[in-house]
Amino acid sequence: MLMPDEGERRRDLVVIGASAGGVETLRLVVAGLPPDLRAAICIVLHIAPRSPSALGGILRRAGPLPCRPARDGDVLEPGRILVAPPDHHLVVEDRHVRLTAGPRENGHRPGIDVLFRSAAQTGDGRVIGVVLSGTRDDGTAGLAEIKSHGGVAVVQDPDDALYDGMPVSALAHVAVDAVVPAAQVAAVVTDMVNGASSPKPPEPDPGARPASNPGHDSAHSSAVTTICPDCGGVLSERAAGEMMQWECRVGHRYSPQSLADAQAEDVESALWASIRALEDRVKLLHRMSARAEAQGQSRSSRSFRRRAEGASRQAQVVREALTFAGATSLRPLGAEEPFGERAADSLSGEQETAA
Repeated sequence: MLMPDEGERRRDLVVIGASAGGVETLRLVVAGLPPDLRAAICIVLHIAPRSPSALGGILRRAGPLPCRPARDGDVLEPGRILVAPPDHHLVVEDRHVRLTAGPRENGHRPGIDVLFRSAAQTGDGRVIGVVLSGTRDDGTAGLAEIKSHGGVAVVQDPDDALYDGMPVSALAHVAVDAVVPAAQVAAVVTDMVNGASSPKPPEPDPGARPASNPGHDSAHSSAVTTICPDCGGVLSERAAGEMMQWECRVGHRYSPQSLADAQAEDVESALWASIRALEDRVKLLHRMSARAEAQGQSRSSRSFRRRAEGASRQAQVVREALTFAGATSLRPLGAEEPFGERAADSLSGEQETAA
């Protein structure tokens, strides 16, 4: 059992982030929560933006607490679970939540770090952050923000996670308070809510500017010569605890692994576009060669044909590079399969069963 801490504010807000492999993990966590839990719970699970989500129903059936998709303006109430709906960030403001269609973070909306940061900035040290199964490094920066504001951090044991990328990253960059298997997360969280009071939040830095809107911090940043994969704007580099992040002017934000993966996707798209352009050129040159031949211009016809053969060879070189070398060099850093598909499949299957 956890020993109570010295402090004044009871921890009454739990924010949970999960991605690939997160559905089963969340079921385990919710199943172990008591019906009289004295804390509100907000959950973000990465899922495709247009995929209908049945997560609220899944978790409602899994445990004793009421659970449903969050609605804009919902009040945070003890013993109730709110789940981020697809294609909306879930943001904490004072004692209620907002749904926003703000810039994607790490390529996702809803974003785990958006929820975590907003909770940290408005929670006065009352926040418990939980990182569960998932690929890449989502949730790490937000968990660091929770810790910096006096909250506590719980991370699923990587050996217990279906996908250990998120837990491993959190452990590497954040001084977490508990590392436990999914089946023990509920007990640890309940212990923190019931037996531990949070310390006073750290005094704000007099030189720091307040965040202009919840979910976005005011960390020092400097422009770098890298463009935003989402909008083409210039990215600024910023420190998020021990971790670097990149953010463009409109607000798209990336962790190291998510930026590398987004760039890999851009490179692959550009290479496929070059293949298409080269193959279009081959077709055009063959037509020009045939036309010249029909007009008795044999020399021009041969020239066009040679150029078509050269373009065809170039297209083949790029295609082979994509098909073989690209299988490893362009693979996402944190994923063994297309990111997020497993979670989306799980939710779709549950919805069909419920129907």
